[in-house]
Amino acid sequence: MSRMTAARAAVHILKAEGATHLFGLPGAAINPFYKALQDDETLRHTLARHVEGASHMAEGYTRAAPGNIGVCIGTSGPAGTDMITGLYSASADSVPILCITGQAPVAKLHKEDFQAVDITAIARSLTKMAVTVLEPAQVPGAFQQAFHLMRSGRPGPVLIDLPIDVQLAEIEFDPDSYQPLPVYKPRASRAQIERALDMLGAAERPLIVAGGGVIGADATELLVAFAELTGVPVVPTLMGWGAIPDDHPLNAGMVGLQTSHRYGNASMLAADFVLGIGNRWANRHTGGIDTYTKGRKFVHVDIEPTQIGRVFAPDYGIVSDARAALEIFVQAATERELPDRAKWAAECNERKRTMLRKTNFDNIPIKPQRVYQEMNRVFGEDVRYVSTIGLSQIQAAQMLHVYHPRHWINAGQAGPLGWTVPAALGVASADPEATVVALSGDYDFQFMIEELAVGAQFNIPYIHVVVNNSYLGLIRQSQRSFDMDYCVQLSFDNINAPELGGYGVDHVKVAEGLGCKALRVLDPADIAPALEQAKQLADEHRVPVIVEAILERVTNVSMGTELDNVVEFEPLPESAGDAPAAAYSHQN
Repeated sequence: MSRMTAARAAVHILKAEGATHLFGLPGAAINPFYKALQDDETLRHTLARHVEGASHMAEGYTRAAPGNIGVCIGTSGPAGTDMITGLYSASADSVPILCITGQAPVAKLHKEDFQAVDITAIARSLTKMAVTVLEPAQVPGAFQQAFHLMRSGRPGPVLIDLPIDVQLAEIEFDPDSYQPLPVYKPRASRAQIERALDMLGAAERPLIVAGGGVIGADATELLVAFAELTGVPVVPTLMGWGAIPDDHPLNAGMVGLQTSHRYGNASMLAADFVLGIGNRWANRHTGGIDTYTKGRKFVHVDIEPTQIGRVFAPDYGIVSDARAALEIFVQAATERELPDRAKWAAECNERKRTMLRKTNFDNIPIKPQRVYQEMNRVFGEDVRYVSTIGLSQIQAAQMLHVYHPRHWINAGQAGPLGWTVPAALGVASADPEATVVALSGDYDFQFMIEELAVGAQFNIPYIHVVVNNSYLGLIRQSQRSFDMDYCVQLSFDNINAPELGGYGVDHVKVAEGLGCKALRVLDPADIAPALEQAKQLADEHRVPVIVEAILERVTNVSMGTELDNVVEFEPLPESAGDAPAAAYSHQN
């Protein structure tokens, strides 16, 4: 046995559990932990500019690859409360991150000490475990349990709060004999899968809905194999985008109110059976439940027992990890005679071929559709996209193409503004040689713009496409029912940048002031050259590169669609030339 500080033991456990990257800010109450980090050169620490930013960096790092667990660190008081948004985002999307906070000495916890807040009480509803460790000898067990809970069942975040005197106390700990606890995942039975296949076989027009749980379980190859065995088209959810390549013949498109495709909605309305795997029936996917469920049966497979029946009661529910279920689905499907689904799949493909959105606009100011068209062309199939919320994200889901799992990284349920910059830094930290492209409107970009300096300081290159309409478009849409247009303008006359013509913040100057490279595009013909240049600048300078596209300042184009009341505000494409970057344009 070795004698060491509890903080040092915690660092040993982080390494033994596979943690490699940490994001955070030092401070008085967490400095003993930082001293232990300094004494160990194997863990990489990235200094954030805002503690919320550190939590989103940890999210991006986790989301980028199977097995990753991002770690975010802050001192006592406001550092912990700043990370609450990251815990919410991670919890909502089943993302395991470990949040470590410093705390006042144990004897001062109830004496209103400086920056002493009951962070565990605040974080408890958003985590799988939130604990203030009061005894130094309990630190190893708390960290061991944290990793066990983060990985078991439905993944999620954990917060460990460490009083400063607990960190400093010496304990007996043997790093060489430490072992992680076994991970628990529920598994479907063969009988359950057989029943689900019976229901699938009885349907005439079935669909598979693939949620983020398929990607989280690293089961996308099994999903595609099962779809190909059965001939059943697949609808990926926003969190499941990339589970099946966009150009796969059995990809039926996304469904929902906003982040959806016209052809996906049409195929869902034509279906008579849906097998949902690793999804949560989120309202942006379902829209009105009565319309979504009318005339079709449902089987729901999910890792979390309380998720079955939460939104609506399926005809049959199975509690299982997505990978465990798909392994049996594939095995069972190979052992039975399956109906021929070629006609139904062809119908879905015909909708996909014909029900496209027009993207090829030459308007000045630039229409956003043209931005996404050029992104598809320039970045190709291996790009990793990162986005959070707003019209930019909705339009991206309708017009971009994703071909691989974890290549669309998105804050699906929480959607916090400001998430994109730090999350992209986390993704790029996890995969430094990848082409990482973040996508924001101007408001999301401004929320945590200071984190660009982190990318410059630590040489974390990525490309950030900012579609700037100087307007809170999605918020304005939600105000329509109140007959208002209040506090949604971001425009003002910037005395330092009169050439912007009232667009307000000069994002190019701000980004350059933070140590990054930046380009501005006013003409649609210049979008592709700017994106190509951005790739070169990122490779050369190893810093974030911003490409800002100046759009119409105020838009009245609604990108939302209802499953039973689809409304288009733009002309539909009349030829392949109107949507030249479609992933399936070869079919036109």
